[in-house]
Amino acid sequence: MRRTPRPRTAISAATAVLVTAGLTALAAPSHAAEYSSALKLYGVQYDAPGRDSNRCSGGNTRNEYLTVKNYSRTATVNLRGYSVEDAAGNTFTFTRSHTLQPGDYIRLRGGNGTDSDRGNVVYRNNCNFIWNNSGDTIYLYKPSGARADVHSYTKSRNDRDGNGYVKFHG
Repeated sequence: MRRTPRPRTAISAATAVLVTAGLTALAAPSHAAEYSSALKLYGVQYDAPGRDSNRCSGGNTRNEYLTVKNYSRTATVNLRGYSVEDAAGNTFTFTRSHTLQPGDYIRLRGGNGTDSDRGNVVYRNNCNFIWNNSGDTIYLYKPSGARADVHSYTKSRNDRDGNGYVKFHG
């Protein structure tokens, strides 16, 4: 069977722009658009200032923290049932009610302490570090198990000033 060549057609400039935009959207990760959630990972202090020491008494685990922010303009969100996880599968689940008003945030700190909505802090009550200093992936899950947000970082790529903090969303 002999194929007849298809006639060539010119692609309009508008079509080319749409195709290019679509390919760009597929190639570039857009975590904000990928998951529909009011809660997002704002940033992480993955390398606690000072020499790493995960002793419960006198260590600096409490200076390692993850900030979760409510980006909604109108919805109040209760963190109960939400969980965060690292690439190795270390998981923390918010088991108590912690209410975030629109624009509010909470810092999930290592170590032991007293949780406080007023102080915007929840403690993992675990003195081991969770976020790797060289790089890691952080997942935020809704109580339903659906992914709310995810971000990866490496010290060399994302922490230009070397302060041990990476910001994900503005």
